[in-house]
Amino acid sequence: MGGVPDPLEATFAAANPLLHAQGADARGPDTVTIGVAVPIPEPFGSELQKWRESFHDPMARAIPTHVTLLPPTEVGRADLADIEDHLAKAASLGHPFPMLLQGTDTFRPISPVTFVRVAMGAEQCAATEALVRSGVLAREARFPYHPHVTVAHELPEDVLGRAQEILAGYEARFLVTGFALYLHGDDGVWRVRRYFPYGG
Repeated sequence: MGGVPDPLEATFAAANPLLHAQGADARGPDTVTIGVAVPIPEPFGSELQKWRESFHDPMARAIPTHVTLLPPTEVGRADLADIEDHLAKAASLGHPFPMLLQGTDTFRPISPVTFVRVAMGAEQCAATEALVRSGVLAREARFPYHPHVTVAHELPEDVLGRAQEILAGYEARFLVTGFALYLHGDDGVWRVRRYFPYGG
């Protein structure tokens, strides 16, 4: 199937790897690079991260397993408090929902990405994405929103195909209870700054 590239993955691939652990990027101490995503809970998060490592994806340990809601966005450090207030309000309007990850797909040839499909919970992710990408975080989207979990990115064609084959039977079910604000660190790793549970 066709699709759109994961903006978090694509931006990370092109980003300067030396970003401050607390979020200040190489362009100055007054800015931070943030992302918002649904973290994939354990044991599934680590399981898919290990699969990604097995495909020799260099980003496997730098990006926690997730479903993107807001791709990497540079904001002022002084704006973080307002952003967190906005995200708390967005979360308060949501409700926990079941998610089913099932099977694989790809964004090839548009983008060299293999991913695990969000077979259940995509509508709720889209509703949350719309809430997140509003107010102080209103941004024009480069591509239509397509929730998914990347397992291989920017790798040779045969590796992307192998990842798609190996994980074709993958399945995981869990309850999504909220989403997280991530900061990009000086070691190139994304880390959770704050978790926002649904319902406040």
